[in-house]
Amino acid sequence: MQTQFKQHILATSIAALLPCAAVQAQELPLQKPSEVVIHAEKIPAPNIDGGTQKSALAATSDVATLLRDVPGVSLYLAGGVSSLPAIHGLADDRLRIQVDGMNLISACANHMNPPLSYIDPMQVGSIQVLTGIAPVSTGGDSIGGTIKVNSPEPEFAAAGQSTLLKGQAGSFYRSNGNAKGVNFAATYATEIWSLNYTGAIAESGNYHAANDFKAAKLAAADKAWIAGDEVGSSRYKSENQSLSVAMRNAGQLLELRIGTQNIPYQGFPNQRMDMTGNNSEQVNLRYKSQYDWGTLEARLYNEHTRHRMNFGDDKQFWYGNAPGMPMDTEGKNTGALIKADLMLSERDKLSVGTEYQRYRMNDWWIASGTGMMMAPNTFVNIADGQRDRLGVFAEWDANWTPQWMTQLGLRYESVKMNSGNVAGYSSMYGNPALPSSVPGAFNAADRQRKDNNIDLTATARYTPNATFSMDGGYAMKSRSPNLYERYTWASNNTMVMNMNNWFGDGNGYVGNLQLKPEVAHTLSATLNWHDAELSDWEFKVSPYYTQVRDYIDATSCAAVGKTCGTRKDGFQNLSLSNQKARLYGLDISGHKQLIKTSDIGSVSFSGLLNYVNAKNTVTDSGLYNIMPLNTRLSLTQKKDHWENTLEVQMVDAKTDLSDIRKELRTAGYTLLNLRSSYTWKQARFDVGIDNVLNRFYRLPLGGAYLGQGATMGAGVAHDTQVPGSGRSVYAGVTLKF
Repeated sequence: MQTQFKQHILATSIAALLPCAAVQAQELPLQKPSEVVIHAEKIPAPNIDGGTQKSALAATSDVATLLRDVPGVSLYLAGGVSSLPAIHGLADDRLRIQVDGMNLISACANHMNPPLSYIDPMQVGSIQVLTGIAPVSTGGDSIGGTIKVNSPEPEFAAAGQSTLLKGQAGSFYRSNGNAKGVNFAATYATEIWSLNYTGAIAESGNYHAANDFKAAKLAAADKAWIAGDEVGSSRYKSENQSLSVAMRNAGQLLELRIGTQNIPYQGFPNQRMDMTGNNSEQVNLRYKSQYDWGTLEARLYNEHTRHRMNFGDDKQFWYGNAPGMPMDTEGKNTGALIKADLMLSERDKLSVGTEYQRYRMNDWWIASGTGMMMAPNTFVNIADGQRDRLGVFAEWDANWTPQWMTQLGLRYESVKMNSGNVAGYSSMYGNPALPSSVPGAFNAADRQRKDNNIDLTATARYTPNATFSMDGGYAMKSRSPNLYERYTWASNNTMVMNMNNWFGDGNGYVGNLQLKPEVAHTLSATLNWHDAELSDWEFKVSPYYTQVRDYIDATSCAAVGKTCGTRKDGFQNLSLSNQKARLYGLDISGHKQLIKTSDIGSVSFSGLLNYVNAKNTVTDSGLYNIMPLNTRLSLTQKKDHWENTLEVQMVDAKTDLSDIRKELRTAGYTLLNLRSSYTWKQARFDVGIDNVLNRFYRLPLGGAYLGQGATMGAGVAHDTQVPGSGRSVYAGVTLKF
């Protein structure tokens, strides 16, 4: 049955995508390789770059979901505004993700505040996704692709116009979870100065699956009743604000952007804890100038995060006389970049630059109750964690002929890491002053590390005629471990190990001081057939192959010399070690205009198919959270002010699993979605239905269901994958002035 479903997905997708390739060839200009650019205007326009649906701004509050139509991208479920994107099976810190040029870092033992959670969808001006071989100038310390999310560029009054005053206001509602939100933006500008403000608030209750997936009962002994179809700990509230001031003069631009975030609560159905507060302040200064010899760009930023976790509304709060388990994290992130693009000749461009990032993080858990388990002292998970990166890079672009373009890049990075002394809640965790104890051994160890990482890329693009191009190449990319991978220390207590889990699999983890950086070798190519204007049809095929040396994967505690104890709840206590991994796959995507008449307007088809095969070649096991074969097919009709889309999503069964993590299988499924928009003068209206047929399914990358009950005890069974959302009707309105 599983093979038949996979064959059905392949046959349906390829049959639908083939007409996109069967068209005549015409002339085409050169383009950058393997790049998808998504533009999200504040007032959505009828035409959508990168296949992104403007109605998504009404359908989601999670920026990561705007990437769902990008070939090769999949999403790990987390909180309602905190999904983690994966590119070709590599996710989280293995990707270089930037928000307005800032390299943000998850300051959380469960990675509840990933970079894309720090911006609301309505604040997004553009998203650049490099799914193939990312240039070294787009950032180091990553082995996957690159995602760059930017706010809209500053707007200025036109020449001769005294002032520019404009703005917008919007609101949305979604039935599943009773989600709602409002947003506002305003710009005041002259020819030289620009002032912009944006603000957005979004909140939702728990969402519901299409059917019961568990028994209806009290969510926990000290909590309220929860229905059998209700996905516990999936509620959230998020508030984002941004204020920018920009000045331009004679080809120069200087911009200061200040941003704040307040998330008073965000539940996580695949984590034992919930976010009970996330506050962030960002200051971002950018300078860009155009000269006869090229361009100069400089950036300086500082971001401060204060993050809190505890048990939310659906998880047991009291354990004996301990009221919850408060967990606190503070992260301080300072970065700088200087980059110059030098036009050496009509053929050659040289990009050179240097980048610096200084990161400091403390992770501590104050005492709760009076017992020895969580009292009387503060538990120090990571003390004065330090992670400093200094990188330099050079990149040479050459247009040899109108048909041939090459790019060579080299990047060196020094990554220095260290941390301070740790301690448990009480003496039952060991005396931190005795090297024979678990915390004492960690404190006595040499914790300072320095990694010297090299990135190398070599790519080429060939455009023989107007309707065909091909590009591809080789990359060697490196990533050093994050602070949690190296410095979490407590291996003598299952409760503490459960708290250090940025995977969503329900297992307990302890770090490993001996971890080495990952080094990935990738071969990638893209074949692209299209019409000369890039508007009528396109068909792309992108195969890739990656081998990762020293891949950081889960392992038994005994394999790295740690004693972590055994469990009886079906989950595992694990550590991390350097192993080897192999990933290969194929992305197929395309679009074709089918009809264009005065009666019905234009009708177009678009589709994509993603396949990745990933394996740990040391254990001969699957890698964790790899999206199975999947496809998305859309039919869109546009006429006058209307745009209507019917979308079908098919996902194969997930059977290639990470054995050591006891990853759960999921069945294949098919979903039908509908959406419609109407644009009239200064307003846009969006309506839609996700999962029209109310199909029940489990999320292949959703992780283990830990959304309710005694999540710190034996009250959660290892037998349930987080389900997807049932039918949801949504509507949104945006007004501009």
